[in-house]
Amino acid sequence: MLSVVAPVYNESATLAEFHRRVTAALASVGTYEIVLVDDGSTDDSWSELRRLAELDAAVRLVRLSRNFGHQAALSAGLDAARGDAVVLIDSDLQDPPEVIPELVARWREGFDVVYGVRTARRNETAFKLATARAFYALLGRIAPTQIPANVGDFRLLSRRAADALRAMPERARFIRGMVSWIGFRQTGVEYVRDARHAGVSKYGIRRMLGLALDGITSFSTIPIRVVSGVGFALVIFCVMVLVWVLSIEFFTDRSVPGWTSVIALVLLLGGVQLLSLGVIGQYVARIFDETKQRPLYVVDEVVESRDS
Repeated sequence: MLSVVAPVYNESATLAEFHRRVTAALASVGTYEIVLVDDGSTDDSWSELRRLAELDAAVRLVRLSRNFGHQAALSAGLDAARGDAVVLIDSDLQDPPEVIPELVARWREGFDVVYGVRTARRNETAFKLATARAFYALLGRIAPTQIPANVGDFRLLSRRAADALRAMPERARFIRGMVSWIGFRQTGVEYVRDARHAGVSKYGIRRMLGLALDGITSFSTIPIRVVSGVGFALVIFCVMVLVWVLSIEFFTDRSVPGWTSVIALVLLLGGVQLLSLGVIGQYVARIFDETKQRPLYVVDEVVESRDS
């Protein structure tokens, strides 16, 4: 059986078309289930999901008690999925369901992870495209795990790959990086990412920045090492300046000129220190979140078909 997992957050205008296209795409793959996770929607998404579940016995619903975020909703759907393979896809129809049979075909060839590679992204702003390229370029340089560029969360996981991902308990989740970390045989399938079917993107700059920070801090300690290196270099520089100042004071009859340069140096050192504390604070905050051991999400309601 194939499980298709999709998080839903205020997508009431898209759900009917999403269900139609997914069921049409799955007609040739055999037995399947569609697990839709309502991530605390505030519109009519839950009512529309209930309607779809009444019409289609293959639809299973999980409603979270509030909005826990995209990555947590994907994890909730992954926990609920019962298939021999699991497809993760967003419900906004930017990732075309028509690609799913191709993912399944590569899985049947023996691959445990088949991820979608975006060859083009329709109606994306130049800013978003540029920041995405910059992020993946940075992550590729600093992360020891090779994370494919132009790849989102649209992918297929075999049962053993899905179980390996479910066994990873961290709270700051960057699923596309976690899937790369587990290994197994992985391959990509190219596709064109469409514009949203309806509504507006729920991933603003703040959420994009948060996901990027989760990705960097979860898969690399390079920022800490860079801060340590900069700090060590500044200590050496300051010692050299101190030696120079003392040598002029004690071995010449001249005083050290340039109080402006001294103030500039103090401000520079203060700025570097604050930046260093901010970087370290990001890692400490993630340690704090992990030690609380709170669940990733809380389920409010589950709707199963009568045949389940």
